[in-house]
Amino acid sequence: MNEPVTLRTRAEIEAGRLPPLLARAERLAGTVLLGEHGRRRAGLGDDFWQYRPAREGDSRRMIDHRRSARGDIQFVREREWQIAQTVMLWVDQGASMRFASSADLPEKIERARLIGLAMAILLVRGGERVGLTGTALPPRRGNAQVLQLAEMLTRDDEHDYASPEHRAMIPHARAIFVSDFLNDIDEVELALTKAADRGIRGALLQILDPTEESFPYHGRTIFRSVGGTVTHETLKAGELRTRYRDRLAERRDRLQSLCRATGWQLGKHHTSEPAQSALIWLYHALDGSRR
Repeated sequence: MNEPVTLRTRAEIEAGRLPPLLARAERLAGTVLLGEHGRRRAGLGDDFWQYRPAREGDSRRMIDHRRSARGDIQFVREREWQIAQTVMLWVDQGASMRFASSADLPEKIERARLIGLAMAILLVRGGERVGLTGTALPPRRGNAQVLQLAEMLTRDDEHDYASPEHRAMIPHARAIFVSDFLNDIDEVELALTKAADRGIRGALLQILDPTEESFPYHGRTIFRSVGGTVTHETLKAGELRTRYRDRLAERRDRLQSLCRATGWQLGKHHTSEPAQSALIWLYHALDGSRR
């Protein structure tokens, strides 16, 4: 009986998030100058690259009727510059991202969504196609795509940790992964390896709350995952500090090694820092991945 009411309540909550997120992302994107970003790479032009099946949102004039006439599937003829101007985005929406150590700081997921959407706005303004990794929202241009991205970036994942989506990644495009990267590192390695196999380069932006590096805990402390599936109680939290920091440093080194091996860039951002600094880094890191 209560299910329709619950569904409507959740829908209203999700809809209420959209305008503030979009407005903040627009303001943040407005602080960064486009410069040369979004233009074609030197040497790339209108050379034929590949055929791909037509997707929802493709206009009728994009269909290659000669190739499509060979079967029951409609195909789009893509050119080399179109691939170079395609960026796929993954923003971690797992429960671990809904953490803030203080009411004065944003949750990690708020900062990740803000930076991810602001980056998408910059890319779209630069004439690039932006979409989500996976099959939910293929890359497209235009303001309508930004609205779709904003809506989809408000959907929480109830699992404690989410893994990068690596399905349907377009060969030789670029990609952005935004997360705390405290999930299973093997899943990150799998995603980057699959991306590298397809000639995809990009950037990882690790977002952390400052306490996740400083570990300022002492005495009796109960650690509980945001999703509530893991709980650990200790009477001497201070004695865990060195081991915790060592594990975090090992995770960072592993991420750095993966990025070096696959040609990706790795950045780090604390939620206590201005969002603009992370956006500028990501902007330039992605531009560097074109080379």
